[in-house]
Amino acid sequence: MNIYQIPFSDLPMLAKTDKAYAEQALDLKPFFKYPVDIQQFTQIIKDKSKEDTNRPVLVQALRKQYQHLQNPATGAENIEKLLSNNTFTITTAHQPALLTGPLYFVYKIFSTIRLAEMLKVAHPTCDFVPIFVIGGEDHDFEEVNFAKIFNKKLVWNTSEKGSVGMMKTERLKAVLDELKEILGKSAHAQTVFKVIEDSYTQFDIYQDATQNLLTELFGKYGLLVLNMNDVDLKRLFIPIMRRELVEQPSKHLVENTQTKLEKSGFKAQAFARPINLFYLRDQLRERIIEVNGVYSALNTDFTWTKETILAELEAHPDRFSPNVILRPLYQEVILPNLAYIGGGGELAYWLERKAQFKHFDLNFPMLIRRNSVLWLDKYGQERLEKLNLQLVDLAGDIDVFIKKYVTQSTDDLINLQSEKEQLSTLFTALAEKAKGIDPTLEKTVLAEQTKQLHALASIEAKFLKAEKQKQEVSIQQIRTLAQKYFPNGGLQERTDNFLPFYVKHGTAFFDALYENLDPFVQGMMVIQE
Repeated sequence: MNIYQIPFSDLPMLAKTDKAYAEQALDLKPFFKYPVDIQQFTQIIKDKSKEDTNRPVLVQALRKQYQHLQNPATGAENIEKLLSNNTFTITTAHQPALLTGPLYFVYKIFSTIRLAEMLKVAHPTCDFVPIFVIGGEDHDFEEVNFAKIFNKKLVWNTSEKGSVGMMKTERLKAVLDELKEILGKSAHAQTVFKVIEDSYTQFDIYQDATQNLLTELFGKYGLLVLNMNDVDLKRLFIPIMRRELVEQPSKHLVENTQTKLEKSGFKAQAFARPINLFYLRDQLRERIIEVNGVYSALNTDFTWTKETILAELEAHPDRFSPNVILRPLYQEVILPNLAYIGGGGELAYWLERKAQFKHFDLNFPMLIRRNSVLWLDKYGQERLEKLNLQLVDLAGDIDVFIKKYVTQSTDDLINLQSEKEQLSTLFTALAEKAKGIDPTLEKTVLAEQTKQLHALASIEAKFLKAEKQKQEVSIQQIRTLAQKYFPNGGLQERTDNFLPFYVKHGTAFFDALYENLDPFVQGMMVIQE
């Protein structure tokens, strides 16, 4: 197995903010607290230790959640460690995507696991627990109800509304039937299908099924999976939710930061609202608004005065759901967390939160970009070598590259630049002669020059077309490789699911990620079989 990196600067599909943060650009320095350096964790531990994290409530919530899983003992040791003031978390989060969604879901998890282990080596007197937070309260069902497996898109269809995590799993049977057929009957396929089937059929609620699935797949590596849609955990967040309802500070704080980011050349990400909370009930998650002192949940009959909505918050904090603006704060209130690991898009959201964290007197964690990974199989490597290509050659506009490839592979036989220059030299001399004979003839000569240059360009295009036809096999191979490793001009990790790799390699696929990922490594990691 060979491993190397492609610099982020060579990947045109990555956003400007993503590349800038990966490089720790000076323009972004005002928007994060800690540089991405393992040495910084000595200070982060001190800073986070000053906060009064309610560890007993967190531990009790995890105990309760894990009691309902198939193998409740999987995370027991790490759960109990969280009672100690010398134990801290490293966190990542994602919506409960169907079958884990794109590959980067898995890469986030292993980046988090690896960082926790690296910190244990650097700080042996402390413990570090990797945590995956299920973003199950979101209601953007279309973002999580599909997965691409062996180039086939599996889709979960349901008429349910509201929080995705609270949806019933009974409508997943059609997905499981289709998945079983796609995966085939190999030993690896049957093993992983059994884990998925048990999770999606033995748990009635989707967030519970997801928590069990992730625990079964990654629990042996030390990962804890937390569902934050918990009444006891929400109760810890009441003070901030109360201030959001009454004072409504987040919109101004975030928009002010976004203005500063835009002045530095970076686009705003999240849309902050006056109140960044939803009202959550069965089959319902609607935004809370306030008009002239009257609070209501959009598209419902729920209305409150200031006094009654605060009473509702105290009595039923689980009915209040933070949106993307408040969710990072909720996470950091309930966890003894040191760092958040996310993709470039996620971290762009977090970069808008530093002032908001300061306003609510919360420590802003280190932001670490998850590992980007491209898995290169033996067939792909052989094709690249035969075509004399590097993987990075396929990362840009493939049509532009093919033109360049065809031109270079013919030793510039179809490139008429030299002939164009000779023609221009000839007509320049002719124009000078014409001007000496009759100044009006110069325009005639120059017009003829333009005509002849157009003719050469047309001939050059015909040469290129003819050469492309001769090299059609190579061109098609290039297109196939580009679509496989950079599908639709994007990244493999944003399209493909982990299952094709697991069916081929079994747990060796996970083990390779566990052994080789390093969240401090710059660039996209290529793992070559």
